[in-house]
Amino acid sequence: MNMSKLIISGAVCVVLMAGCISTTTGSVSRRVDNIDAAEQNYQLGARYYKQGSYFLARDRLELATKLNPKLALAYSALALTYDALDNKRLATKAYEAAVRNAPRDFDIQNAYAVFLCRQREFDRADKFFQKAMKHRENDFAEVTMTNAGVCMVQRPNLDLAESYFRAALERRSNYGEALLQLCLLKFQRQDFLSARAFLQRFMLTNTTTAGILYLGSRIEDELGDNRARADFENRLLSEYPTSPEARKVLSAG
Repeated sequence: MNMSKLIISGAVCVVLMAGCISTTTGSVSRRVDNIDAAEQNYQLGARYYKQGSYFLARDRLELATKLNPKLALAYSALALTYDALDNKRLATKAYEAAVRNAPRDFDIQNAYAVFLCRQREFDRADKFFQKAMKHRENDFAEVTMTNAGVCMVQRPNLDLAESYFRAALERRSNYGEALLQLCLLKFQRQDFLSARAFLQRFMLTNTTTAGILYLGSRIEDELGDNRARADFENRLLSEYPTSPEARKVLSAG
């Protein structure tokens, strides 16, 4: 009789264990399914965002974050979507969730810093720019540094802005955006010789646009070099005759 009870107890134990294994496997399976579904909704939401279908993007991305609350990229895309829908409160909340779930993702930190800068939260923006640019994995830190510099120009803290632009050029000496921003900063400070030097460096390795040629003409005008100014203007009128910059030159006579 005792043996019978032991066998029955053992059978119950096996049944209970089987039940536990089945439940655990089902739970794991559901989690995997949710993660896959979250990724699919994130990808679809990101495509909707790029197409400008912001409400559709919002719905898919919100679903993605519910299915996988740790999917930082979905929160980041959702933040961009809320921003496009002019809901700064929810955009901030989504960015904070993205940063919390991916504390070493420098792209997310950079995007959040740019957003904070547009909200004129310069101290917080600078904090996240610095985090992003200091990551060893950030192979394009010069982009982050230049973004930080542009933000500091808006603050305005021109000395700090210049230090960021120069740091970007220390990483990549021909990085066009940093060269151009330094040119503009020097022009703003009325250091026209330095502005000319940075513009010349920019033009050596980067595409020359109507805006660049117009900027060159303005720098040469400030320096009193009429021949160089005329060269820029003639090239502008020849290469970009219908541009707004060409119209400005023509209207000025």
